[in-house]
Amino acid sequence: MSEEKKSLVVLWTSGEREVALKMVFMYTLNAKLKGWWEEVILIVWGPSAELLSRDEELREKIGQMKEAGVVLEACKACADLYGVSADLEALGIAVRYMGVPLSEYLKEDRAVLAL
Repeated sequence: MSEEKKSLVVLWTSGEREVALKMVFMYTLNAKLKGWWEEVILIVWGPSAELLSRDEELREKIGQMKEAGVVLEACKACADLYGVSADLEALGIAVRYMGVPLSEYLKEDRAVLAL
């Protein structure tokens, strides 16, 4: 039997606000605050980058996640396509090319939740 996974990667790609509020943000924040996972990483990828850049409530919730210790990352290629890299960086999100890091997370056998 393998050792229990301790790290969760939440891959948020949806541009739907309700998905963000009612699942992605709710679970990600609580997973960290309640200690369900030792490490929680949120990756902002695709349409979610554009949504986050223009939605004040979502930006406030990202701040709460940062304060709680959630690791915040975003795909630079996608953020650049939407013209929002600077906006995401201003929120304290590490904006970088994510193909290799995501591949590493998968190879490391971390739990990955994609929405």
